[in-house]
Amino acid sequence: MTPYQQLQHATRHEREWLLSTPLLTRALAGQVSRDEYLAFLGQAYHHVRFTVPLMMACGARLPERLEWLRGALVEYIEEEHGHEQWILDDIRATGGDPAAAAARPADPATRLMVAAVRDEIEHGQPVGFFGMVQVLEGTSTALATQAAERLQASLGLPDEAVRYLTSHGSLDIGHLAFFEGLVNRLEEQDLAAVIDTARVVYRLYGAMFRGVEARCAGGNTAQEFTDALV
Repeated sequence: MTPYQQLQHATRHEREWLLSTPLLTRALAGQVSRDEYLAFLGQAYHHVRFTVPLMMACGARLPERLEWLRGALVEYIEEEHGHEQWILDDIRATGGDPAAAAARPADPATRLMVAAVRDEIEHGQPVGFFGMVQVLEGTSTALATQAAERLQASLGLPDEAVRYLTSHGSLDIGHLAFFEGLVNRLEEQDLAAVIDTARVVYRLYGAMFRGVEARCAGGNTAQEFTDALV
């Protein structure tokens, strides 16, 4: 297997667990409420706003033998810069309050997802950051465009309310091919760090979605977060 195929195989269980999240399956069926969509956007804002800072931290800490990855990070940074503003615009177009969403504390799983990746960059293997890329870009390529179409149809949303989803559904197809090429150049020790981080992020991203569903149903997001990680 190529390194990228090894990454896909090694994270298959965690990926399937994420994709089986009830909120995701309902989104693809057009059965998500406006409140749930707004809650998802709120959590997306709280992790997307850290994407560029995490990329910059990763680039600053990469060892010389991975100098070639710094150029890739520059491309990623240019593509991702400002996407958190797209999310706030989507919230406004959906009828929510973007200022309130930005001020509201992130749910436990969202906070820990960002913290876990930051910790790996600062105290572990900086290249592990690309495990987060595997999760977020792979998931959006598989789901974002279809979910956006279903949400628009079921909730009567304008195009301006699903910009984050639609842009990432199309944008990340190219990103994922680029990412595959990068992974195929990684040595065994670096690939292991990417796999480990991806496994963690798959679980925390799935916990984030489960927390959104629990909060909108009047449940306990902290308990859902704890249960999801068992």
